[in-house]
Amino acid sequence: QELTTVRVQDPRVQNEGSWNSYVDYKIFLHTNSKAFTAKTSCVRRRYREFVWLRRQLQKNAGLVPVPELPGKSTFFVGSTDEFIEKRRQGLQQFLEK
Repeated sequence: QELTTVRVQDPRVQNEGSWNSYVDYKIFLHTNSKAFTAKTSCVRRRYREFVWLRRQLQKNAGLVPVPELPGKSTFFVGSTDEFIEKRRQGLQQFLEK
């Protein structure tokens, strides 16, 4: 049976303290599928790259619904760490769906 798992982990703030700081996430993929030449891969991606991916999926999805991404609220109530963790969980759910 073919199995593919994907994990969103290790959020890191880049350019911390500057006006152009952002968070990127480690995306880890493991599969035994014959469709993949590499059985594991790991990349770092930021939120806006997920937004790009979702738009591309919507263009090609036809009638298949594309999952939502977690919000991009600048008015989050709580700590920055809480926001980053909630977003990480939302990105994980997006990729799983």
